Amino acid sequence: MNQCVFSGSYSKEDVIFLLKDISNLIVEQDNEFRENAIQSGIHYSEMLPIEYTPSKEYMDIFYNTLQQSKIKLANLVAILSERIIKARGKNIVLVSLARAGTPIGILIKRYIEFKYNISPAHYSISIIRDRGIDKNALKYIIKNHPTSEIQFIDGWTGKGVIAHTLIKACNEYYDEFNITLDSNLAVLSDPAHCALIYATREDFLIPSACLNSTVSGLVSRTVLSDKYIHSNDFHGTKFYKELLSADVSNFYIHEICNCFNQIDEDYKQLLLTSLNIKEVAIDIEFDSNYLSCKGLRDIESIKNKFNIDNINLIKPGIGETTRVLLRRIPWKILVDSFDNPNLKHIFKLAQEKNIPVEIYTDMCYSCCGIIKEKEKEDM
Repeated sequence: MNQCVFSGSYSKEDVIFLLKDISNLIVEQDNEFRENAIQSGIHYSEMLPIEYTPSKEYMDIFYNTLQQSKIKLANLVAILSERIIKARGKNIVLVSLARAGTPIGILIKRYIEFKYNISPAHYSISIIRDRGIDKNALKYIIKNHPTSEIQFIDGWTGKGVIAHTLIKACNEYYDEFNITLDSNLAVLSDPAHCALIYATREDFLIPSACLNSTVSGLVSRTVLSDKYIHSNDFHGTKFYKELLSADVSNFYIHEICNCFNQIDEDYKQLLLTSLNIKEVAIDIEFDSNYLSCKGLRDIESIKNKFNIDNINLIKPGIGETTRVLLRRIPWKILVDSFDNPNLKHIFKLAQEKNIPVEIYTDMCYSCCGIIKEKEKEDM
């Protein structure tokens, strides 16, 4: 069995990655190579992109955004943590979905320690669209925490694909092992309107969405390929030790945690009491094969308006649009306003890559990235 348990550039007290280190095995590919491969049928999880090296101007946007939003982020982390405790109790294991969920999971763990003086275990594991969750990682967690409840955590929702993938994976896990897992994903921001446990539905800039490995413990996004991963392995990752000097992973965590003593308790309680699960659930319909939510319906409208054949080429929300600009070959970016302060880094990346940006307001997101189709170079 070739499994690896490590913490990237984080402290092991903050998180344990249940991932196989394939740093010496895999070679990153440029965006054009990957785009052609993905649109030719190769699954995105079988390759890694070359890590984007941010300009000074881009990093300035990250730092400025973090300083402007860290108190808000601390409040939202508190709200999400309290909703998790309310829904699941205190005997929990936090399981972040690598890698966007990892910083959020650490912040939740830190808040629970701050507020309740308890220290839940926190793991980060892989889940991949169309491929499912890492069952070996789940087995490890269940074996080591047999009496605890698992709470899955991610950063934000886009179309709701990962939320749907998680529901399907939990159903399959029950069918295979007769073990019930709660598939209600907890996210900091739910602009897609497809999560029941969330802090806000505002599509705002979570600063960790700006960057890749350098704000996520220096790990890549996860890899699942027969070339590197065998049946008993965890899913794979690359550790970018050469980027240690540019790493802001722990700085990001510390800046937000230092604001926990500035949380507005009245505001937090107002938001906590405003959540009505039954009302929220009316707008969400899903089973193991189907998902319907407000965000996905908006994406269907974009698909029809712009004559896009494959819905996977549409990436809504600030986090997903950022990923399109960093990892894929974009066709265009849709934004709700050129004056939206949450989109400064989007405009900067689009300018650097010469990608057109246009106004589109008929969506519940601040922005949406559309990937260029191979056969539609000009539409």
